[in-house]
Amino acid sequence: MANDDRNALVREGTTVPELVAAAAVGLSALLFALALAANFEILTITDSVAGVPMVSALGALLALLGLTVVGFGVGSRVGVLSTEPQADAGLVAASAFAGIWFVVGGLVGSQTFGFGFVGWFFVAFAAAGLAFAATVVPREDIGSTLPAGGLALLAGLVFVTGTIGPNWSWAPGGLRATFFPRFVVPSVVQFCALVTGWSAAKAYGGFGARGRHVGAHVLIYLNALAIIAVLFGLVAYVTVRGFPGLFQGFAFGAGVGPETTISLFGFSHTIVWPVSWPFLMNGVSLLAEVDGVLPAIVGTVWLVVGAVLFAVPLGVGAAVFLSEYADRGRFTEVVEIATNGLWSTPSIVYGLFGYAFLLPRFGGEKSLLSGMLTLGFMLLPLVVITGREAMLSVPDEYRDASAALGVSKWQTVRSVVLPAAMPGVVTGVILGVGRVAGETAPILLTMAGGTFLPKAQTADVIGGFQFTAAPPFVTNPELLQATSALPYQVYALVTAGVGGPLDNPDNFAWGLVLVLLAVVLSFYAVGIATRYYFRKQLHQ
Repeated sequence: MANDDRNALVREGTTVPELVAAAAVGLSALLFALALAANFEILTITDSVAGVPMVSALGALLALLGLTVVGFGVGSRVGVLSTEPQADAGLVAASAFAGIWFVVGGLVGSQTFGFGFVGWFFVAFAAAGLAFAATVVPREDIGSTLPAGGLALLAGLVFVTGTIGPNWSWAPGGLRATFFPRFVVPSVVQFCALVTGWSAAKAYGGFGARGRHVGAHVLIYLNALAIIAVLFGLVAYVTVRGFPGLFQGFAFGAGVGPETTISLFGFSHTIVWPVSWPFLMNGVSLLAEVDGVLPAIVGTVWLVVGAVLFAVPLGVGAAVFLSEYADRGRFTEVVEIATNGLWSTPSIVYGLFGYAFLLPRFGGEKSLLSGMLTLGFMLLPLVVITGREAMLSVPDEYRDASAALGVSKWQTVRSVVLPAAMPGVVTGVILGVGRVAGETAPILLTMAGGTFLPKAQTADVIGGFQFTAAPPFVTNPELLQATSALPYQVYALVTAGVGGPLDNPDNFAWGLVLVLLAVVLSFYAVGIATRYYFRKQLHQ
């Protein structure tokens, strides 16, 4: 009895096989992270670690991981490990492994043995059939581990033996491309780590329902890690590339910045800024030591502000009508289909619309106002979609409680529905701003007035308003002037080849890209703060 109690306690605790399975999951996560770092060139595949080539080291770890995973399956099948596998691994896993091994078999048949189409297709089909059978015929422990571990073992041996090494290259016939180890090796390691991590997680969970649950969690976590790594890697890559050009001529101290004269009620005062940042404060000038992008920054900001001021009131108003007043029938269905289609419409179509419809109505020339309205039309469908969905998600109990108090329909919408739906509306605006702020085609056709503009051509929208005694009583020539924007300026610089090659860290375009990214993230920050404010007000 004492032995049975002790065995039960051991089963409830963490056993040695579970620790090994957890270590295999951790190794797969480590290989996945290393492959991501290599894809972003944080690690160099052609380097060596303690005298061992990086490719060989990664291959050895892959082979070890594959053998461990296969060992778990065999140990479970012969009864050495205490598991609860199901009858088979399932058709989904079998189909996935069949597709993977079809590709592997095709590559081996065509590239290693040099078979023609019939030969390599036969090898690929045979490999896919064997993988499918190996997954569904035996128990789940063998079916989940043998195809996955075999894949990692094969990839590891290919790297260790030097079949794919630091000097390897592959130019497939019929493709105008050449593949090198710095791309192929990390991609293969990342994929194999994902597959074997899933298999090791199932072994850690003892297979069965719990094993599938743990395996699904590992897949989700690794994919989430990849998404987060790509996001931060993109930001870091742009930052590293754009930082040198962005801070050229930067100075901080009393009296080092430009002078600004403020006039009010007949009095004027001159301010000398304590910061000199030529890249952000200057335009383009023959006398300037460092050219700047101030007109493009201001143009981008005014574009987004104008698009939001145009689209948000109209979109929210349309969403209120569709969700609160219009009968839910064929009309609302047609509007929903139309708004979804408009949001999916390519930006070049909006640009052509602005070029053909708006430009002739604003003097026939490119202008800031035309760009604002074009981007506003792009933003409008998303505001309608998200606004309507946010208002429909407000519980009907809120409306019924307000009506029971004798409140009118409009007062209920204004005081109850809109405040509850505002976080969702702001979320839609944030997503839309992220798209329109980086668009190039609409700006190219409706607003862009030049690649390099002097500081004097910076759009002064607020100071451009003029009051007249005749209609329309208020005019603003600044809105009818062409200007520049960051996305268009990046496009123009890259296509014209100005600023040197893109692999040059001092390239002017990288500084532009970094500024554009900072502007878009600033709009995101404002939107997120606004959404947080409305949520806080809603829960008070």
